[in-house]
Amino acid sequence: MRLASAIAVACSIVASGAFAQAPVPAAPTTIVEDFKPSTLNQPGQSFPQVNSQGFVRFRVLAPDAKSVKVSLGLGGRGGTVLTKGADGAWTATSEGPLDEGFHYYHLTVDGGTFNDPGTLNFYGSTRWESGIEIPAHDADFYAVKDVPHGRVEQILFASPSTRSQRRAFVYTPPGYDAAARTRYPVLYLQHGWGEDETAWSNQGHANLIMDNLIAAGKARPFIIVMTYGMTNDVRPGSPGGLASFDITPFRTVLVDELIPYVDRHYRTVADQRHRGMAGLSMGGFETKLIAPKNLDTFGYIGLLSGGTIAPEDVAAAPGYKDKVRLTFVSFGGRELEAGKTRGSPARPSTDPAANAAALQRAGLNSVFYVSPDTGHEFQTWRRSLYQMAPLLFRD
Repeated sequence: MRLASAIAVACSIVASGAFAQAPVPAAPTTIVEDFKPSTLNQPGQSFPQVNSQGFVRFRVLAPDAKSVKVSLGLGGRGGTVLTKGADGAWTATSEGPLDEGFHYYHLTVDGGTFNDPGTLNFYGSTRWESGIEIPAHDADFYAVKDVPHGRVEQILFASPSTRSQRRAFVYTPPGYDAAARTRYPVLYLQHGWGEDETAWSNQGHANLIMDNLIAAGKARPFIIVMTYGMTNDVRPGSPGGLASFDITPFRTVLVDELIPYVDRHYRTVADQRHRGMAGLSMGGFETKLIAPKNLDTFGYIGLLSGGTIAPEDVAAAPGYKDKVRLTFVSFGGRELEAGKTRGSPARPSTDPAANAAALQRAGLNSVFYVSPDTGHEFQTWRRSLYQMAPLLFRD
């Protein structure tokens, strides 16, 4: 099965620095000088720095360089150009504040692409990128707290279909090891295009979100499995582009190989009523392509900036109304215009809120969420998981 052109265009809105910052209102006229090192800096590194307004200040030592630019900046303006000082260091402050949350970025030095030596690296945009965190007013829900913590562990599972050993990361909730007789539901949670199976833990803080929800009694403990969606070999702009992406190999890896492995090696409730699939961006499109066609496997479906479920999608999936216990759709507020997704001649706009309401009128458990003041970025998806998780596996 191949993605239609319209879906391919939509998937090209990837979680990269180029799409991390939507157009924002004019910047404040006065920049508050309360800059502090980003929480994602490497140990001992003072830059980049972030202030209380969300401005970012960069400093890069490159005395022999002719030009230095940072990909982060106000949306549509191409980033932040740095100026060389007498000490050989290049500095600048972003033209305006960035959205709250995590952003990928990189440096362009004399035309070459490099990571900022001051920050930690995160896999996104099909490469290890620098990362920065703009403090969020609601960061408490993914903060590291003095609560019982679950565990994220790497597993390797056999994949005969790809003739390889494949990797996944598995979150087990607090108390999993001690509760030897307890079995748990499972959510299969997919990353976006350009990312891999590390994204939801490293950038998304999925484990911390779950730890805090469980500690507060707001979510049922469940296992989360995160694996590579086999998406990055096809790229926007390449021959065939994302329209050439074939979902069949990943469907085989997920449904026929990974799920049986997880059910054998973890204490799962191994049935459709206790298994869900969700994903961000292209991971959401993968969810939409796989889950409705495998309703004996998945009872919960979540699309996070990954499209919408319309009445015609339900009609095309026999048994959807009876078997799917939750349809969750979310977007960042900056991804929508007058409540609709941004359209083009190749990709007509959709009204996800109207679709969700139509499903509700038809008797389905359908939930629609919009993250305020964020775009196609991880703060949207962190908030989306926080909203969705309490709704999962509520028997």
